[in-house]
Amino acid sequence: MTTATLLLFILASAVAIVTPGPTTLLALSNGSRHGVRAASWGMAGAVLAGLILVAAVASGLGVVLAASEVAFQIIKWVGAAYLAYLGWKMLRSDSALVLPTSSAAAGANRPAGLALGMRSFLVALTNPKALLFMSAFLPQFINPQAPLLTQYATVAAVLATINILTMLVYATLGAQLVRAFQGKGLRWLNRVCGSLMIGLAGTLALYRRGG
Repeated sequence: MTTATLLLFILASAVAIVTPGPTTLLALSNGSRHGVRAASWGMAGAVLAGLILVAAVASGLGVVLAASEVAFQIIKWVGAAYLAYLGWKMLRSDSALVLPTSSAAAGANRPAGLALGMRSFLVALTNPKALLFMSAFLPQFINPQAPLLTQYATVAAVLATINILTMLVYATLGAQLVRAFQGKGLRWLNRVCGSLMIGLAGTLALYRRGG
C-alpha cells in the first residue's frame, strides 16, 4: 500500500464513518446519559466489532457471508430487531429532569461498562450493510502483490482510530448538550436518538443487496 493509497483510504473512511449511524448515535446517547468516560466502553465494543469485520474480510469469510442469502437475512433481521429494541428503550426512558449532582448518585444510575460495550458491539456486528461495505470497500485499497497481513493491520488501525475519534466527538457533544439544557436536554436527546434508531431499524429491514 502506497502513501497515496493510504491517504485516500483515510479520507474515504473518514467520510463514511463521520456520517451518523447506529454506533455514533449510541455514542451520543451514552455520552448524554452516562458521561464520556462510561461511553468509552461502548466505543471499545464498536471498535472490537469493526476489527472482527476487517478480520472476516481479510480471511475471505466476509465474501462467503455476503454471498450467503440465509446468513444475510439472519444478520439483517437480528440487527434490525436489536436497533428497534434499543430505540424503543430510549423513547420509553423516563430520565430525571434534573441531572444527578453527586458522583454517587450518577454512578447508581449507570449501567455496567461491559453492558454498554456489549450493546455497541452487537449493534456494529449485526449490521449487514457494514459487512457488505467492508467486503467491497477494503479490497480496493489492498495490493495483492504485497504482504496482506501488514496491509490489513494498517487499515484496521486506521478504521479503529477514526471510529474512536468520531464516537468521542459524538459522546462529548451529547454530554455538553445535556449540561447546557439540563434534564430537558437529556429527555430530548433520548427521544431524538430513539426515533432515529427505530428509523435506522426500518431502513435496515428494507435493505436489499445492491440497494
